Amino acid sequence: MARPDKAAAVTELADEFRSSSAVVLTEYRGLSVKELTELRRSLSGNASYAVVKNTLTKLAAKEAGVDGLDEHLVGPSAIAFVKGDPVVVAKGLRDFAKDHPVLVLKGGLLDGAPLTADEIKKLADLESREVLLAKLAGAMKASTQNAVSLFAAPLSQTARVIDALRQKVEAGGDAGASNQNEG
Repeated sequence: MARPDKAAAVTELADEFRSSSAVVLTEYRGLSVKELTELRRSLSGNASYAVVKNTLTKLAAKEAGVDGLDEHLVGPSAIAFVKGDPVVVAKGLRDFAKDHPVLVLKGGLLDGAPLTADEIKKLADLESREVLLAKLAGAMKASTQNAVSLFAAPLSQTARVIDALRQKVEAGGDAGASNQNEG
């Protein structure tokens, strides 16, 4: 690769680092072009997946102010630059690696914090952002309903006592007079 091409590649990679919410490094040794294409398709919409040169990637990471990737940039490397939900991408890579054991998760970054391969697998075990938000909304709604019930309980008890007194008065006369006659 000529020097201007390398500079352009470094700039492009640095831009990818800056615009990504997460980055996942993999070793792709042993995957065919067809399998790489299949992986790219499975990640499309949430991430771009590119085979990279380690030296250029190190330069791009430095230019983008990204730390923590150098130890993973050994051997044939490819990077998933995450644009969507990192959990969805981690699940996609984990599932693809189950079917294609030659794909190895090396590590990555999530919001600038370094991740190990094990942490990426744990990330893949999480539910998607939408599911977690739905659960949170459901819990908040349930809490609100419980609070309303808690505050409404004394009012409804008071209403039942008043209704019972009203029924007693209608059935047997004045409740206050009957208490005076007894005492």
